[in-house]
Amino acid sequence: MSLSVGIVGLPNVGKSTLFTALTKNEVLIANYPFATIDPSVGVVAVPDGRLASLAAISGTATIIPAVVEFVDIAGLVAGAASGEGLGNKFLANIRETDMIAEVVRIFEDSEVHHVSAEIDPLSDIEVINLELILADAETVEKRLNNVERDAKRGDKEAVVERDVLARLKPHLAGGNLANALPMTEDELKVVKGLHLLTMKPFLYVCNKKTDAFNLDDQNDDRWIKLVEFFERTNAEYVVVDAGMEHELRDLSNEEKNDFRREYGAQGSGVESLIRACYNRLGLMSYFTTGEKETRAWTVPISSTGPKAAAAIHTDFEKKYIRAQVVTFDDFVECNGLARARTEGKLRTEGKDYIVKDGDVIEFLI
Repeated sequence: MSLSVGIVGLPNVGKSTLFTALTKNEVLIANYPFATIDPSVGVVAVPDGRLASLAAISGTATIIPAVVEFVDIAGLVAGAASGEGLGNKFLANIRETDMIAEVVRIFEDSEVHHVSAEIDPLSDIEVINLELILADAETVEKRLNNVERDAKRGDKEAVVERDVLARLKPHLAGGNLANALPMTEDELKVVKGLHLLTMKPFLYVCNKKTDAFNLDDQNDDRWIKLVEFFERTNAEYVVVDAGMEHELRDLSNEEKNDFRREYGAQGSGVESLIRACYNRLGLMSYFTTGEKETRAWTVPISSTGPKAAAAIHTDFEKKYIRAQVVTFDDFVECNGLARARTEGKLRTEGKDYIVKDGDVIEFLI
């Protein structure tokens, strides 16, 4: 399944640097706004050490990880919803993504210009989110006017749509993201068709810098307020040193680890970001493994056996009979399927089985 994460933020907060660290693709990085005019796209592997373990046991020639697509989108400025800067292009590009990774700067550096001339990550978030909310408010207003006539005639679907739009309108006007409004399943289906920007999952990426004044390290008041906002809105966030990750992108894993230890970094910020995006999208991986290849397949959490099989091929869902399943831990402990079968760890599951993250599966059709 195609999964796309839009990297957004104000100019000069580190979006393009982060994108390059993520994808190892060179894009224009410059100390001025709008360095990235057109969105750059990179496909990134989801870090998962379980694949190597499975491949070693199966004698696999090829490993195929789960992947997430990242899109580096031009910097936003206040007034984007009205077409300021590259606003129209920004909004169009982000509308095509499945999720928003919103980058905010949490370091001070007089040599790196900030569009508002001060470092205040919470203010940055408010500027960005307001523009997205304003764009959604316009979409809701237009659609509400169009659906009103059908709702008055008693069209049931139109009534449901009108009612949820009537609730969304003041919700957005209050400065709230659309995804914060409680909705029924029927309402969610209606709203999904509007492709609202703020209905997408959000992940906030706090970008720090080695040897700079970092708000989190100093427990600065601005950091405290930012964390309070995350907690108040139940928002998810990660802290990344995009500059350091950018510098490390071409080193071996051992060299990267040595460098991080030297600077006191706790693991790979980039890997944490990728995994956080995967989880925020509500996804998990199951595995297939054999001599030819070991592969992670991406499916929504709580997928049934047939739905999970469709990730391999749509015919697998239609022709699904049953599946042979063993957990990753049992597969490794038994050193493969043969012993897992003899020890009763290999199970046969039907169409109602809910696939678990890390299941090793062979589908029978």
